[in-house]
Amino acid sequence: MKTDTSAFTKTSLPIPSYLDETYWWAYIHPRAVHLFERKWLVNLILLGNYDRLCDAVLETFGKKITGQNLQIACAYGDLTPRIAERLDEQGHLDVIDIVPIQLSNLKGKLTVEDKVDLHQMNSMKLDFDNDQFDRTLMYFLLHEQPMDVRVKTLSEGLRVLRPGGTLTIVDFARPSRWNPVKYIWMPILSVLEPFAPDLWHGEVAQWLPKNVAIADMKVTRYFGGTFQMINIVKG
Repeated sequence: MKTDTSAFTKTSLPIPSYLDETYWWAYIHPRAVHLFERKWLVNLILLGNYDRLCDAVLETFGKKITGQNLQIACAYGDLTPRIAERLDEQGHLDVIDIVPIQLSNLKGKLTVEDKVDLHQMNSMKLDFDNDQFDRTLMYFLLHEQPMDVRVKTLSEGLRVLRPGGTLTIVDFARPSRWNPVKYIWMPILSVLEPFAPDLWHGEVAQWLPKNVAIADMKVTRYFGGTFQMINIVKG
């Protein structure tokens, strides 16, 4: 049984201009949702690494996920339902996105038993308390944001994370020198994703807020460096 796809916390927040102008074709137009909500297509875009990267996230979160968890931005595919399936009796997941149709789309993939709340919210200004969550996830979000938005999103993601909690980031990275992807896929991606090159020329660590203590940071690369998972433990 599926939930009512219209049921989530709505606000009157406007969609940011960069998102409306750059990614209307991928996330905002109703036909975009119909087109991209296909796991095989998402896997193709990720060069066959979708399941591998999702499995890496789930391994980090654990077989039984407890506590308060936050996912910043919806994602096409089945990662969020898989996270929801692992929530134990004390586990809860909040998912935020600024685009209502993305929240409605995700709601349609969740069952009534899922302990998940969806909210229309801007990643630059989360309506959550400081130190509220045990885990925060950003799954292929940062490469879609211009620098100023990305910096604020990271700051907010760490603000709402409790000390000792983990921020998990999965995104693109600079392929290794020998990887042919850098000559074939990167030029195509840079046209479709104009902010993505920042992830090739810079490191996420340099965009983290200076006023937040970081207890640990682990970076794992995949597919010849094309993708990365970063686990940041807040101090």
